[in-house]
Amino acid sequence: MNRPPTPLLEVRGLTRRFAERKVFEQVSFALARGEIVSLVGPSGCGKSTLLRAVAGLDSSATGTVLTDGVPLLAPSPRVGMIFQEPRLLPWLSVADNIAFAAGPHAGDDPRVDALLAEVGLAGVRDVLPKQLSGGMAQRVALARGLFTEPDLLLLDEPFSAVDALTRARLQQLLLTLKHARGTTVLLVTHDLDEALSLSDRVLLLSATDAGGPSCIARELPVTLQRPRNPRDASLNALRDVLMEM
Repeated sequence: MNRPPTPLLEVRGLTRRFAERKVFEQVSFALARGEIVSLVGPSGCGKSTLLRAVAGLDSSATGTVLTDGVPLLAPSPRVGMIFQEPRLLPWLSVADNIAFAAGPHAGDDPRVDALLAEVGLAGVRDVLPKQLSGGMAQRVALARGLFTEPDLLLLDEPFSAVDALTRARLQQLLLTLKHARGTTVLLVTHDLDEALSLSDRVLLLSATDAGGPSCIARELPVTLQRPRNPRDASLNALRDVLMEM
């Protein structure tokens, strides 16, 4: 009998407490290799805190996080993370920001130019962050997140601070990169349309009792073919389901 494939990411019983309050409790879910899964939920439910715990950035969280069946106990080059703000170091060039994982002045690494071309920014390697638009800076942050060639990319509201047109372009870029690289993606977003447009599944993080800790309250598969039209009746029906969850 064939065993099911090992999930690329598996989260088991993750719990985070601040003082006497549990933010989330016994959160468990898994992502198959190559999936895009969105995590949605009300403000304050702990989405960003959960993402940091999955990334190994929060040692106070309890539970187990595994990548390819191996416990993730600390930040790993196999896991890239992109935040809401680009968080580029202002005194370093674009190239040095992208390659920072290899050292503060590793911008000559040949992967940098390849990544800049991939995210549509060829020719800006020597530019400082202050010379970039918001959308360009977020593309650099995306290239930096991909520099270590991670199997898993964690995105924390990465497109919420840019205008609608730039957001749409960055969403399409994410899909293009995902399909080209086979990267698995866990996306935190407050935008239901974004979640439905990008994801294979949507997870709802929410408290089942008022004032209680959050958990994975519901899961919604999104099996529509891409590209997805936001005016499609099937997508609207899924949006209605999310609104009722």
